[in-house]
Amino acid sequence: MVDAQGQTLGRLSTQIATILKGKNKVSFAPHLDNGDYVVVVNAEKIVVTGKKLTDKIYYRHTGFLGGIRQTSLEKLLNKKPTEVLKKSISGMLPKNKLRKDMIARLKLVVGAEHTFWAQKPEKISL
Repeated sequence: MVDAQGQTLGRLSTQIATILKGKNKVSFAPHLDNGDYVVVVNAEKIVVTGKKLTDKIYYRHTGFLGGIRQTSLEKLLNKKPTEVLKKSISGMLPKNKLRKDMIARLKLVVGAEHTFWAQKPEKISL
């Protein structure tokens, strides 16, 4: 379990991606998926530096001709606060068949309360 309140977006993302890949374990192998589950609370309270709130643009395509859409980081944080952290972490995972399973082990929660108490998550300070 990781508390994202006051954490910088990029630095937090790299540490979470390392845990999802399993690189923090002795038994790490690049072709195996032996990472851990990560629960991130307060995902909407991440911090970005500089003018990234207004200048950073996320692009997506609708599939139709001329259908490219763009959204600034500020609008995406207001509309879907967990999507920013998910996109950042997903970009740091391997671009192969293991990525889907790794990103499925990431649980992002808005606010401090989560429903994963039955799994007894250990709090990690990053």
